Amino acid sequence: MSPAETAVDRVDVVAVAPHPDDLEITCGGTLALLVKQGYKVGMLDLTTGEPTPRGTLEIRALEAEAARQALGVPFRRCVGLPNRVLMDSPENRFILATWFRRLMPAIVICPAGRTPAASPDHYQGQLLVEAARFYSQLTKWDDRFAGTPPYRVPHLVYAPFPFDAEVRQYPASFVVDVTSTFEQKMEAIRCYASQFDEARFAKVRHFVGGNNIAAGGRCGFAYGELFALPTVIGASDLHSLVMGGKATAAPVSLPGQPAPPLE
Repeated sequence: MSPAETAVDRVDVVAVAPHPDDLEITCGGTLALLVKQGYKVGMLDLTTGEPTPRGTLEIRALEAEAARQALGVPFRRCVGLPNRVLMDSPENRFILATWFRRLMPAIVICPAGRTPAASPDHYQGQLLVEAARFYSQLTKWDDRFAGTPPYRVPHLVYAPFPFDAEVRQYPASFVVDVTSTFEQKMEAIRCYASQFDEARFAKVRHFVGGNNIAAGGRCGFAYGELFALPTVIGASDLHSLVMGGKATAAPVSLPGQPAPPLE
């Protein structure tokens, strides 16, 4: 079913990734937290994730739905682009931009980085999201976007792959405290049993948990997810911005006083 044929409501945040499980691994804790904070959240999978050695179209769809429920996200759709040969092409830009025009998110989140040891779809997905965000605002081209009117997405946020082949110097980065939703995130990842049997899931939990501990610890959180921006962070309240972090990874305690807890 095309975006034009699908009734959707406007969302505050939409997260977009090439395959089911990409979003759960990179930013699942934050998506679950946003829902708990009252924001309208959507998820878009660019492909079904199939074919793979371990899954089927039916199994992957059921797993993605179970993961959606585990995170509490009310809206998830598969865009329907081809797995393994996903490309940032004009035709695919039109399709994804149509979704942006219909959902009208204030924020788009996408995984970012090159993963030469994993699927090349990951980097193509980032390029596609960036281009579709621009295409979404173009005028005099509505026929290429299923008759939807232009929409400008205000903010793009990257969820960097922890195994990116390059060291990035983003204009800005920040960490979200996902301590309260970390287990919810792991429950969502576990839903993909076709991709992660018990032995493989144990490795994924170790890797993802270690990465979230390292990111969170820098801000005094037990678990955190790292995000980056293509622009510097703007703020109208310096105090609130700075005080978002709890402390350093190893805060110094004054004599007679306990060290601040890792929260």
